[in-house]
Amino acid sequence: MSEILRVEYLGKRYRLQHTQSSEEPFLPDTMADAIRANLSRLLRRRKKPQTSFEDFWALKDISFTINQGDRVGMIGRNGAGKSTLLKILSRVTAPTTGRISLTGRVASLLEVGTGFHPELSGRENIFLNGAILGMSRPEIVRKFDEIVEFSEVDRFLDTPVKRYSSGMYVRLAFSVAAHMSPEVLIVDEVLAVGDAQFQKKCLQKMHDIAAGGCTIIFISHSMATIANLCTKCMYLESGKMLYYGDTDKAIEFYVSSGTALGEETPKTIGEFRPAWAKKLITSADILDDQRRPVKRVLMAGPMTVQIKFEMPPGERLKDPLMGLVIHHNSFGPVGGVNMTMTGVHKFGDYESGVIECRIPRLPLLPGQYSLEVTLSDGAADLDNLNRYLRFTVEESDIYGTGKTPVAGLGVIYLEPTWRVEQPALV
Repeated sequence: MSEILRVEYLGKRYRLQHTQSSEEPFLPDTMADAIRANLSRLLRRRKKPQTSFEDFWALKDISFTINQGDRVGMIGRNGAGKSTLLKILSRVTAPTTGRISLTGRVASLLEVGTGFHPELSGRENIFLNGAILGMSRPEIVRKFDEIVEFSEVDRFLDTPVKRYSSGMYVRLAFSVAAHMSPEVLIVDEVLAVGDAQFQKKCLQKMHDIAAGGCTIIFISHSMATIANLCTKCMYLESGKMLYYGDTDKAIEFYVSSGTALGEETPKTIGEFRPAWAKKLITSADILDDQRRPVKRVLMAGPMTVQIKFEMPPGERLKDPLMGLVIHHNSFGPVGGVNMTMTGVHKFGDYESGVIECRIPRLPLLPGQYSLEVTLSDGAADLDNLNRYLRFTVEESDIYGTGKTPVAGLGVIYLEPTWRVEQPALV
């Protein structure tokens, strides 16, 4: 495949302004207080606020190439620089440093309502948005019926789009962009606004146009969607590209790296230890199969819970046993297991040690979870960390169909087998 996009040492810098004022904000209790405050403010000389500036690099030293027909996903946490990069590629904003070589016609779907005039009808906005994207009027006329049919807004075609829902906006905008026969289609997370059925329809459309040689660059927080659609994937973090290549490896890297917002492990382990517990567990972690501590786990993926313990000087732990309970943040405990239950025993006396529990295929739906971990000697519980370990289960295309189980279905996913038969005729 021929190269269609080359990005070299791309950077985007913003200048942030910080204003400091020595005056405290005054919140009046009555109308009279408000009038007196405004009069005194007018009569006294106001001090000029101090202003300082800070350079913020939203992107720095980004380099990559994309070939014709590639379907490239972009993943990363909020603020990683994904949308900024797409805006630069769409020529919405200019880079501060670096160079971009892009050939072919580009269609972009970056934000809900971009390129639409709220006072114009859906019909008028098809022609307006199509012209903005570079379509000629005869081309729009030729594809008009296809655009309307795909968008499913034919009943509201002559209604001003300011009365459209955000989902209707996205339907019409995506339909126009997808039918302009672009060489490059750039799609931000806006598809998450639409309903599940229309998202599936859009993904199928992207598969179809990619099969015709169109290059797709796609941002999504849905790992299952990225895995189902993209042939390559880019992982961004804090404005830097940490990985670009195989989609499965990019997702694994993203899921295994860092701590997502709101998932921080508490700094003090003792805060999650009950009063009766002895201070024997020195550390607790969730590990992936590369032995890396993680805070996010793919649905149906492996997970290892590891604890380390150490006895006081001169003491030994006889026959150490570990147990754990998984808690859902909303539903409470959803499953638990211990070594005795599964017939595993480690006899002996230990001054210190490491115990691990590996779950080869985590049977949980997407959501926020925590772990309660207990250390015992078989006769009594000795130490306990209640919800010290917290983790997120990310969605995954576990059935290989592109249809992902969602949290609304409960807490666990099912792996059934199906059988359909036709009764024999008598």
